[in-house]
Amino acid sequence: MDSKGEITTYDESLSDRMLSHARKNPFLMAGFATLVAACAVGAYKFKQRGKMPISLYLLQFRVLAQSSVIGCITIGMAYHMFNEHVLQKGKKE
Repeated sequence: MDSKGEITTYDESLSDRMLSHARKNPFLMAGFATLVAACAVGAYKFKQRGKMPISLYLLQFRVLAQSSVIGCITIGMAYHMFNEHVLQKGKKE
């Protein structure tokens, strides 16, 4: 069989895929890190919620977690747009 028709595949581990995603989109990984941090803080403060109902606490926690991830993604997009349009480090034709 000739070498042009062969397809070579290789298995990429989960850590290799995560590292390649982190190199391409560092703010996405920062978003995941803030989500994990928000979950840790929420779990820690769950006992100290006082007389607040669980449903209200979880609603506030969900808003905190979502806003932290959306904030990181927004900052990443602004950084990318600044580099591409203001500093013009993007692809040139």
